[in-house]
Amino acid sequence: MFLRKTERRKNGKTHLYWSVVENRRLDNGRVIQRHALYLGEINSSQAEAWRRAIEVFDEDAGRTRALALFPEDRCEAPEGDDVIRLRLSEMRLCRPRQFGACWLAGVLWRELKLDRFWAERLPKSRKGTHWHYVLQVLVCYRLISPGSEWRLHRQWFLDSAMADLLGADFGLAEAHKLYDCHDLLIAHKQELFSHLTERWRDLFNASFDVLLYDLTSTYFEVNASDLPEDSKRRHGYSRDKRPDCPQLVIALVVTPEGLPLAYEVLPGNTADCKTLRAFLAKIEQQYGKARRVWVMLCAVFSYVNWAAHGAGISGSSAQSTPHYRPRSQPSSSVPSCRRRPPSGGARTSGNTCRSAWRFKSISARAYRMVVFRLACPSH
Repeated sequence: MFLRKTERRKNGKTHLYWSVVENRRLDNGRVIQRHALYLGEINSSQAEAWRRAIEVFDEDAGRTRALALFPEDRCEAPEGDDVIRLRLSEMRLCRPRQFGACWLAGVLWRELKLDRFWAERLPKSRKGTHWHYVLQVLVCYRLISPGSEWRLHRQWFLDSAMADLLGADFGLAEAHKLYDCHDLLIAHKQELFSHLTERWRDLFNASFDVLLYDLTSTYFEVNASDLPEDSKRRHGYSRDKRPDCPQLVIALVVTPEGLPLAYEVLPGNTADCKTLRAFLAKIEQQYGKARRVWVMLCAVFSYVNWAAHGAGISGSSAQSTPHYRPRSQPSSSVPSCRRRPPSGGARTSGNTCRSAWRFKSISARAYRMVVFRLACPSH
């Protein structure tokens, strides 16, 4: 690129207009010029200000000097051992790789101390495979450009700077290693969530008083009769409108900031309302009992089973009825929150852990959600 000056005379006065111009070589060998930036008119005082703005310090001379900006200011390149001349016409760009995003993903990986966590639990194999590096490549790939493991092996790894950043080679992206690495993670699932919870508290001062619970599913285009009997891939309610395909149900608990606390892969024929009890017990077992507000769809927490769920999870009865009315049920048959609790649930007193449930229905577009709080104060 260079600066091009255009002279124009107007009312007997000469005006100088400057542009940044780039040379572009065509396939037939011709060179054309592309105007990259129009700077406009620059008078003598502006030119002098530009010269002063690009002063640099000359270590040899011990003083500052201005870099040449305009063509008439340029001089011959100095001679010396520290001067390198380049032929720009013969320079080529070879194997460009994505560096910035990969570097930032590595910084986040180390901030969460996942490098130490997995280095202790995924040691190097007898064949020299660094499994914690393979896992880091998989996580960075999911963060930067989500896709299949085959795409990572075939394209993405070569287009990224992961090998340079990890000091490794293409061996980290062998197809069978990418798939085998997933099997090594199941045994450390609970430890991983406990570790991440502590890091989120330290880094973001995260609180876990409000939790969001939801389910999704993924289907497989296979013949269900060919699957083994103990397979979790079953026919069930398909959110993807594919009832002809077996599926898996995935349950997830996250914070309002999107930080996951637990997940579970369930059989494809699992009903939504049958997953809540086990997940509440799972969260209490891993993170302890606390005052938590749960948010979920009404399909997960049905009105018919609310008393059974409440009595089974906390070990004591609920003290109020849900403020939730299904559309198919008249309002007169639903007990009010201000009335006495149902006969099946007696109030507790003394040193017994007292649980209070509060429900509130929320309309969000086509979804109806339930918010409830389980309070277990310490004795």
